[in-house]
Amino acid sequence: MNSMSTLSWIAAASLLGGVLSVACAALFALTARAAWVPMLVGYAIGALLGAAFLEMLPHAFEGGESVRTVAATVLAGIFVFFILEKLVLWRHCHVEDCEVHDHHADAHDHGRSGMLILVGDSFHNFVDGILIAAAFLEDTQLGIVTALAVIAHEIPQEVGDFLILLHSGYGRTRAFMLNLLSSLAMFAGGLIAYFALQTLQEWVQTIIALAAASMIYVAVADLIPGLHKRRELKATLSQSALIALGVASIWLVGYITRH
Repeated sequence: MNSMSTLSWIAAASLLGGVLSVACAALFALTARAAWVPMLVGYAIGALLGAAFLEMLPHAFEGGESVRTVAATVLAGIFVFFILEKLVLWRHCHVEDCEVHDHHADAHDHGRSGMLILVGDSFHNFVDGILIAAAFLEDTQLGIVTALAVIAHEIPQEVGDFLILLHSGYGRTRAFMLNLLSSLAMFAGGLIAYFALQTLQEWVQTIIALAAASMIYVAVADLIPGLHKRRELKATLSQSALIALGVASIWLVGYITRH
């Protein structure tokens, strides 16, 4: 695949990933279907873990680095994302009353909590764009799977962000436009990474390993604990089925794009 085709894939995937997730989030929030978010979270967990273990890690291990080096990179990545989350930069709110964004603490914060969300979300989207670019530079099929996994976990996150912006005093139109503007950071991250990694090809494998680490961290440390709040058998079976569906979707997309 020539470089222009690669750039087109990166631009389309990063732009669509951001815009589509915001549009779907607004649709869920404005049509009072936020109760569906837990179902989206279950599917997102499967998509993230499927992309990490079925696609990204195999590609990382097949590169020039040793298995031990790749494994150490993944471990370091998980630690870095933990630190970033502590700094409220790499934050993932998938529910309205997220602990990190305790917007009920001050009903008159004049939108400060909303701005905090937008700053953190922009940073996160920018990093997602970099990961998408690195995946496409390695392999088109890997890029497609990575973009789908990013979209899957962005939708429930954006629903939570949208609802918190409304609680912070933003109108629906303004909340939507600000979220949409924040999503463009993914497009910027993708383009910058494409041109930067053209001269730093040796970094592609490392970034793919970090991408796998980010997906594992988000799924295991951020999303799965929320599902444990519902312990009844029916909820457990539903969550398990949705996680399996997410994994199966990634496997199917990978299978189709390889054949």
